[in-house]
Amino acid sequence: MPRYFFDIHDGDAQYDDTGTELSGPEQVREKAKRLLPDLAREELPADSDRRMYTVMVTDVDGRPVYSATLSFTGLCLQR
Repeated sequence: MPRYFFDIHDGDAQYDDTGTELSGPEQVREKAKRLLPDLAREELPADSDRRMYTVMVTDVDGRPVYSATLSFTGLCLQR
């Protein structure tokens, strides 16, 4: 089974050195889509109302195979 690496970019870069074995592009896509909301829940910034979370998936040769971005924007509505 092919191995894929899920690198996270959210102002800092977190590189996946281990990777995950998945059957192909559809499983890669699903894993990335589940990963982004989990990251946002765990790491919402306390000092900011904006954050972008990006996962860049590469294959074992370092070639990009999938990328997804989730954006968080908060707006205070009190006067």
